[in-house]
Amino acid sequence: MFVPSHYREPDVSWMVDLMRANPLALMASNGTPADGPFATHLPVITDPGWDGQPAADLAGMPLLGHMNRANPHWAALDTGTAVLLTFTGPHAYVSPTVYDVTPASPTWNFTSVHVHGVTERIETTEETLGVVQATVQAFEKDFGDSWDMSKSLDYFRRIVSDVGAFRVRVTKAEGMFKLSQEQKPEIRERVVRSFAGRGCTRHAQTAELMNRLP
Repeated sequence: MFVPSHYREPDVSWMVDLMRANPLALMASNGTPADGPFATHLPVITDPGWDGQPAADLAGMPLLGHMNRANPHWAALDTGTAVLLTFTGPHAYVSPTVYDVTPASPTWNFTSVHVHGVTERIETTEETLGVVQATVQAFEKDFGDSWDMSKSLDYFRRIVSDVGAFRVRVTKAEGMFKLSQEQKPEIRERVVRSFAGRGCTRHAQTAELMNRLP
């Protein structure tokens, strides 16, 4: 991903926070000349058993994901396959009317993290179930209502044979936080006010990130 220097994340925590707040990633990997590349939207979490600190480029961070085994992508996903995980964060269109200057041109403020890594297929039923449980627990904590899955474990055991779980060992990650950094402070403030006044969560989140910039 091409990232101009002024759009790079101020700190590695920005990438980690974006990934955790927007965990539905697009995973892409090479396919055959006949099939073309594979791409699958799937939930991804940090391996809860990892207690390390993120490197500046997230190298070494272990991630967990799963997909339907009926997906042809799973059959092509061998241990050692290089993959790209794309996480998309808040984004919003910027109209030139917000700048209140002429000449001007429209643009799109957006945030994204591209994670490169190598996969390890998880083959055992118990470890696959563990990935599913860890995913549920992470999302219930962050987005749900602390649902207790203990009464549904028998159901999970019946369907887990259809689940393909994997681990991704991150080799590098790049963050793109395009938030009007190239504009003058007074113009950035107009963009923030415009986003904050839209009554839209996506715009409000973009405005919040702009306000957090150093």
